[in-house]
Amino acid sequence: MKIQVLGSLNAEVNGGSIVPTAGKPRQILALLALHPGRVAPIPTLMEEIWGTEPPQSALTTLQTYILQLRRRLGTAMGPGAPGSAKDVLTTRHGGYLLQIPPESVDVHEYERLVAEGQGAFEAGDDERAAGLLRKALALWEGPALVDVRVGPVLEIEVLRLAESRLVTTERRIDVDLRLGRHTELLAELAELMARHPQHEGLHSQAMVALYRSGRQATALDVYRRLRTRLIDDLGVEPSHQLQRLHQAMLRVDPALDVAAGPRRSSTFDLYAA
Repeated sequence: MKIQVLGSLNAEVNGGSIVPTAGKPRQILALLALHPGRVAPIPTLMEEIWGTEPPQSALTTLQTYILQLRRRLGTAMGPGAPGSAKDVLTTRHGGYLLQIPPESVDVHEYERLVAEGQGAFEAGDDERAAGLLRKALALWEGPALVDVRVGPVLEIEVLRLAESRLVTTERRIDVDLRLGRHTELLAELAELMARHPQHEGLHSQAMVALYRSGRQATALDVYRRLRTRLIDDLGVEPSHQLQRLHQAMLRVDPALDVAAGPRRSSTFDLYAA
């Protein structure tokens, strides 16, 4: 079985899709797929589908959805399969689980690559870190579970994955900046700033990339526009790190050069206290 959640929900067995068309069974499959080998308690599944006010028939209806998923699974497995659909989508005391290896789900491959990339980053192996983080991000084909209606449980999972994707993107850009790829990053950073107009870390990366590309005035303008936005929208000044980065650019601090930067620090922390 191969399952994808980093984008549209896709689950295949022997090349055949087992993803149901109905919304609630899709939610159940998605929730089980995010934690293979772990029991999803019945109350958690009910909360995902019906919130805090499940109907009296909730348990029976949930069992019907599980049966539907098993039928699709059994059809895809075929009559010659060594096990049955019940061996894959199993019942446990108080819940259900997908009995499949974690590597069958793309999110677990993503998290493995991110962990390896982070280790390489901390070890100062920039080329390997960049390659691993880029490979991890390439697994994403859109927002997580973009075609699944999410309830309160899946919503938390989707938000967690979105934050992880953004943090991983920031870390990969940090590595690319340390490798001197500042000019290649300009278009990507412009798009990211447009999508995250108050994100100081991305703005600091754009400022450094522009500065190192010989565009000091544009880098300073990025700071000016962000400061105006933060004051107008939130009534706050930029962080001390960003203010110090701005001052460093005004005085043409040599520490901003690629070769002079700290080896195991993020761009945002170049001028941390």
